[in-house]
Amino acid sequence: MYTLLTNRVCVPSRPWAAHRGGAARTNATEPPKKFRSERTWKRLRFGVVPAFISTPRPFLQAVSSFPMEGSNATPQANGQAESSDGFFGEVNQMFDEAAARTDHPRGVLHQIRACDNIIRFEFPIERDDGSIQVIRGYRGEHSHHMQPTKGGIRYAPSVNVDEVMALSALMSYKCAIVDVPFGGAKGGVCIDARNYSTTELERITRRYTFELERKDFIGPGTDVPAPDYGTGPQEMAWIMDTYNQIGDEDLNALACVTGKPVGQGGVRGRTEATGRGVYYGIREACAYPKDMKRLGLEMGLEGKSVVIQGLGNVGYHAARFLEDGGAKIVGIAEIEGAIHDPDGLDVDDVVAHREETGSILGFADAENIETSAAALELPCDILIPAALEGVITTENAPDIQASIIAEAANGPVTSEADEILQEKNAMIIPDVYLNAGGVTVSYFEWLRNLSHVRHGRMSRRFEERNAERILRAVDELTAEDFSEDLLESLIEQVGFGAGERDLVHSGLEDTMSHAYDEIRAIREKKGVDMRTAAFVSAIDKIAGSYDQMGIFP
Repeated sequence: MYTLLTNRVCVPSRPWAAHRGGAARTNATEPPKKFRSERTWKRLRFGVVPAFISTPRPFLQAVSSFPMEGSNATPQANGQAESSDGFFGEVNQMFDEAAARTDHPRGVLHQIRACDNIIRFEFPIERDDGSIQVIRGYRGEHSHHMQPTKGGIRYAPSVNVDEVMALSALMSYKCAIVDVPFGGAKGGVCIDARNYSTTELERITRRYTFELERKDFIGPGTDVPAPDYGTGPQEMAWIMDTYNQIGDEDLNALACVTGKPVGQGGVRGRTEATGRGVYYGIREACAYPKDMKRLGLEMGLEGKSVVIQGLGNVGYHAARFLEDGGAKIVGIAEIEGAIHDPDGLDVDDVVAHREETGSILGFADAENIETSAAALELPCDILIPAALEGVITTENAPDIQASIIAEAANGPVTSEADEILQEKNAMIIPDVYLNAGGVTVSYFEWLRNLSHVRHGRMSRRFEERNAERILRAVDELTAEDFSEDLLESLIEQVGFGAGERDLVHSGLEDTMSHAYDEIRAIREKKGVDMRTAAFVSAIDKIAGSYDQMGIFP
């Protein structure tokens, strides 16, 4: 059993424009050749089962309070009702504020904002004790202006349609901001992974993948999942193997999912990608003298105090890279509480202490703080919420002391809290940009799988030998010859070719640096905050894509 929610019926999988290379249909009773599959065509042609959101409400008040162009129906009749409340409402509010700063047509803004497709389905699994449990899953595809769509799969009891729509929308905007050619998507399974054995998680993951494949919501050119909260490389390997076993895509099947183990088509550097991207984004923000002067801070990361909430994959790597970059980690918060030391905390030592004791509390000479939320109010230059959504609200925003709030998590600051922080002259580096490192490196992995060759494999040895030749030529041209030891030392230091990890790090650094410069330029030009500027950047790029493709039919 499954429910398909879509904002239109009888539309191709790219609702706004024809597929590249596809021809216009001459017979409306037959599926077009370029559609995903015959099953998808039947699903779209004959309509969908009723939506399970029972109370439709108008949305995008400034844009879609009027009928869509070319239609006599109301917005609700034309598509899925989308709530203005909840997490998705928060995202839409940010979109609306940015959209008001653009001059794109109303209909285009409506299309960008709408969530194209979302499915909810249930499936049974057999537990280890022989009992049967019904599991609920979701997958949402927000935008098809680029294909495939891209987004993580999370395992959490709280997964719901609002969260999936919100996170898929953020993925669309995030990919556009960093020039990654994907539409946004998101998925989830309503379970607490800690309550299931490894074999049960494998059965859940494989059945979830089967459901996605049979509904045409996964594929190298269709929809490419990735890890998220509660999932990791192992789940991605199960997804890849399941798709490979049941799908029709044989040559490029590895590209059906990213975040895989390196031995199964993954890319080196993916594990730390999001945290490294957070580091690059903060480093870029601290490199502008004008911005730092406004905040009363010195340029650069050196000596800046940092408090980080969440010591998971993203938080740990962001903290470690910032530490290596010269920043001082003075506070760390986790689910069991927080610790604070104005003289600085060694991140690796804290992690080792937690592995040994099961808690970060009681670490060395650090002060224990009872709740994780209280750590958000510690004095620091940079605050990094890297855990959950909505942790900074109207209740604690007035007490935030950080000059820079770097949103490593998705949606950690509510819209009302955002206004309070802006009034306090704080700089917020928005999540829609800052945590784009993961999807950027996922893009590199996807390219690796499609090209069937490791990044750097064809050039590394050539680069090494070329650098060595240059050094030896310099040695011959100088009046005094290098000693053999010095020459070998120079060759070892600079005469190496870039491997896959080097290229991934370089590509990520360039992506985050370029995107920040674009966002900041929009902020300066339009006189808005960084979040609004980031959304303007995304809207401009997606609208440009629709404008270039034209309207189908």
